[in-house]
Amino acid sequence: MTAIAEETWRDRGLHARVVNALGQEIVDGTYQTGDILNLDTLSERFAVSRSVLREALRVLQSVGMVEPRQRVGTQVLARRSWDLFSPQIIQWRGQGDYFAQMREMLEVRLGIEPVAARLSARLMAPEEREAVARAAAVMVQADQAQDGRRFLEADVEFHTLILQGSGNAVMGHFASTVAALLRTREQEKRFTITEYTPASAHRHNDLAAAIAAGDEDAAYASAYATLEATLTEFVQESADANSTAG
Repeated sequence: MTAIAEETWRDRGLHARVVNALGQEIVDGTYQTGDILNLDTLSERFAVSRSVLREALRVLQSVGMVEPRQRVGTQVLARRSWDLFSPQIIQWRGQGDYFAQMREMLEVRLGIEPVAARLSARLMAPEEREAVARAAAVMVQADQAQDGRRFLEADVEFHTLILQGSGNAVMGHFASTVAALLRTREQEKRFTITEYTPASAHRHNDLAAAIAAGDEDAAYASAYATLEATLTEFVQESADANSTAG
C-alpha cells in the first residue's frame, strides 16, 4: 500500500473516532445547545489535523447536530434540529437515552409498521412471505435456546422484510432506522432475552402467518398488537429502572 493510501485509511479511522466521540458527547449533554466547538482545542485533544476535524464536523452538520456560524465558529444545535431517524444518532442515544428513545420510536412505529404489514400481506411474493415466516420461526427457536444475538438478528430481518416488502419506498427506507434502533438492545445490560420474549416471539409468528395468508386486516392488527405490547414493556422497564435508580 502506498504512503498516500495509508494516510487515507488512517484519516478515515481518525475521522470516525472524532465523529463518534463528539456525537456521543453532544447527545449526553457534555456540549450544550449554543456551545461553540473550538477547532484548536479539539485538534489538540484528538491529535488530528484541522482537515480531519472539519470533515468530522461536516458529518455532524449533515445530521443537524452542529452548524457553522460566520465569525462565531461551529455551534451545537438544539435537539429539535437533529435528524432523530439517523442510524448514527440512534446509536448515540441508545448509549444514554435508551428508554426514552425506545418509547418515542415505538410510538412512531405504531403509525407506520401496521400499514406496512397490511401492504405486505397484499403485495408480497410467495418467497418473501416464506422469508418472513422463517425469520419469525428463528425468533421462537432463539428464545427457547436463550440465544439473544440470534434472536436480535432474526428480529432485524423480520421487520426489514416487512417494511421493504410493503412496496412503499419511504417505508422501505425506514427499515434502516428500525434496524439501528433494534441493535441498540446490544448495549443494554439485560440484552434481548427477557421474560417478555416468549410472548413477543409468538406474536411475530402470528404476524408472519397473517402475511403468509394474505389477510390484510389480521396483518395490521397483529403488527399493531406486537408493537403495542413492546411499547408497554419498555414503559414498564423504564419505570422500574427509574425506581431502582432512585
